[in-house]
Amino acid sequence: MNKTGWIILGVIALLVVMIFSAFIGTYNSLQLMDENVNSKWAQVDNQLKRRNDLIPNLVATVKGYAAHEKAVFTEIADARSKLGGAMNKNDMKAIQQSNSDLSNALSRLLMVVERYPDLKADKQFINLQDELAGTENRLSVARKDYNDSVQQLNARIRTFPTSIIAAMTGIKSREYFNTPEAEKKAPEVKF
Repeated sequence: MNKTGWIILGVIALLVVMIFSAFIGTYNSLQLMDENVNSKWAQVDNQLKRRNDLIPNLVATVKGYAAHEKAVFTEIADARSKLGGAMNKNDMKAIQQSNSDLSNALSRLLMVVERYPDLKADKQFINLQDELAGTENRLSVARKDYNDSVQQLNARIRTFPTSIIAAMTGIKSREYFNTPEAEKKAPEVKF
């Protein structure tokens, strides 16, 4: 083989190595991003479970003061149950809806609490309310982190040639954890 044949063969080999390296780099990057989304979702899931675990204690405390408010307690129990089922199925839309239902039920519970001044001063209730507020804040941060990681993954998957590699490897875009429209409305304040 003459010198130009070796040069052409070398250039072709170099191109193949460069393309293969780019494929491997993109593949690995997508895998890391996908794992990051999974990790962020686990944090959302963790905070949802934490909130779910705190609610029975809060309800039990309020029940001692407002035993006749059974409808609110039933709503909370049903919403918790739906959220737990949705989390077990890992169904994003059902989780979002169940989370919204639970938040609405908790809002009604807090309205009940307003009618009982002694309850609002109860040390156990105050501690539970603080824990729940802290959990809600952690949940908000976890949802933001999850949505940020989903945005990065989805943006990367939509670019060329990454979209081809993502399709070949089965990595799909993810859904954002959105706030339902009902929760976006400003609460009505009455004095």
